[in-house]
Amino acid sequence: MRRSRAAVRSTFLPFVALSLASCHAAAQAAANRLSPEEQRGGWVLLFDGMSTDGWRGYRKPAIPAGWTVVDGALTRTGDGGDIITTGQYGSFELALGWKLAPGGNSGVMYRVTEAEEWSYRTGPEMQILDDAAHADGLNRLTAAGAAYGLYAAPAGIVKPAGEWNQARILVQGNRVEHWLNGVKVVSYELGSAEWEAKVAASKFKEWPGYGRAPRGHIALQDHGDPVAFRNIKIREIQ
Repeated sequence: MRRSRAAVRSTFLPFVALSLASCHAAAQAAANRLSPEEQRGGWVLLFDGMSTDGWRGYRKPAIPAGWTVVDGALTRTGDGGDIITTGQYGSFELALGWKLAPGGNSGVMYRVTEAEEWSYRTGPEMQILDDAAHADGLNRLTAAGAAYGLYAAPAGIVKPAGEWNQARILVQGNRVEHWLNGVKVVSYELGSAEWEAKVAASKFKEWPGYGRAPRGHIALQDHGDPVAFRNIKIREIQ
């Protein structure tokens, strides 16, 4: 029996919607995928683009409700506090993309322990910021790419709010480098005389465990602003 156009449409439209949803999910996963070269090089994804697996709240057993997956990005959409990787890392290369709302502020910490109330009290931070619209952008020590409060990053490297920035943190023993959009913006040595002097002159002097742990979690900061992360991957260095 020949079906009416309305009947055909009622069958076809859900199929189209399902197909579009499948394509959208595939595109999200593709944006969080390792190339064959990266796989051979020892890179591992920390975020699959579809779930929050591998992450939990700082000093919490599960991921907070304020962090969700939106369009293939791990996104701070509401209150929930910082989140950390379930795994811990010592020497590594971390790469990720980040995007902020206008005036936004966040950060990536490494070698984080849960000995203090907040993650930034143990783990050094690469600052994430909308330099153009946030007050911290007026000081290069607290601007995008900086080792927060300790080592300044140059101006003119960060992209505007709403655009994706590419960040890398390289940690080899005590040597650390911050890269932003393909440019090395900061380098320092944990425990060096210079480092100790800078810490002693900063707010971090209040926490004796700051920057001391040989390994720890990667943390993404909830600073109260919308922020999104994608293509989060890590390569451990032996």
